Amino acid sequence: MIINTNEIKNIYVSKQFCDMRKQIDGLALIVTSQFNMNVLDHSLFIFTNASRNRIKILYYEANGFWLFTRRLENGKFKFKKHEESGVLMITSQQLNWLIEGLEFENKINEDTLSNCSYSQYTGILTFSFV
Repeated sequence: MIINTNEIKNIYVSKQFCDMRKQIDGLALIVTSQFNMNVLDHSLFIFTNASRNRIKILYYEANGFWLFTRRLENGKFKFKKHEESGVLMITSQQLNWLIEGLEFENKINEDTLSNCSYSQYTGILTFSFV
């Protein structure tokens, strides 16, 4: 992505599926009217369709909007179905997992880890489960 992640305030994922025909104005309206959030606050807003093979990312920067679209030719983005509306707040690492097609909502429970180490040289986190 060409977004400067240092300027991003928060990253939000819509819990509900979205009509991918919506463009900037339609998605901005969802952010302001359904989420009651400020679309201009330098946050990323991520939407997916019911088939989960497309995402759109809405972002406001300085004097205009960016709308990023990604369509998978094979497979699906790993979105869980949520009954309630609203948004999930995720980290930039979870955003990378989402874009790569990995599960982004699962969390590792620290109590299940017996051994965890991080190598600053390789940047690899290794762990084993109890």
